[in-house]
Amino acid sequence: MRVERQQHQASSPGNIKASGIAVEGALPSHPSHPARATMAQLSQANARARTISSVKDEADLLAALDTSARVVFLLYGSLLDLEATIDQVKSAGRICFVDVDLLEGFAGRPVVIEYLAGHTAADGIVSAKTAMVKAARDHGLIGGHRFFLVESRAYRRVEQQTALSGADFIEVLPGCIPRVIRWLREEVKLPIIAGGLIVDREDVRAALAAGAAAVATTNRGLWEP
Repeated sequence: MRVERQQHQASSPGNIKASGIAVEGALPSHPSHPARATMAQLSQANARARTISSVKDEADLLAALDTSARVVFLLYGSLLDLEATIDQVKSAGRICFVDVDLLEGFAGRPVVIEYLAGHTAADGIVSAKTAMVKAARDHGLIGGHRFFLVESRAYRRVEQQTALSGADFIEVLPGCIPRVIRWLREEVKLPIIAGGLIVDREDVRAALAAGAAAVATTNRGLWEP
């Protein structure tokens, strides 16, 4: 893990701090956190292959498991099949995150996190809801906090909301705006995953060069390093 102190190169909308600590390519260390080992594994996976497979159906999942990508974001599932789908991912030796905002038949309440922690082998979750990310951390799962940065007010809320959720990492959408990733990297002490509207290799390179720890995409052609 490389930690470096940086100064602002451009003025960001929120101007949250004059300087910050940027953590590149690794999740923060929480020695007492039950997910410590998995977090270290995720860091190692991203160091080798920094593209995350975001899968939206069974066909996507089979395609993802046929690549070398080590991390899978599940963007689908229901109470009937979620446990088996997660087992399929884990049996293939992959790290599995569940997008709890997209699950069918689940209300967006923290009880969903209790189910995942108690009845599945999921490594963590991704959600735009602060309460869900906090519940994940409380139940020993890795919590990824998603932000839709469509205007400056959303940007200014990132630091406050991540402080409340205790997120391990943030995912920013759209992920194809390198300038915003650079601003966040300077101002937020969490690894950044860029997702949404990543359409080609140039988008991947630009996001990583701007400071993203990894890129999450549904584009199968980008899942291989």
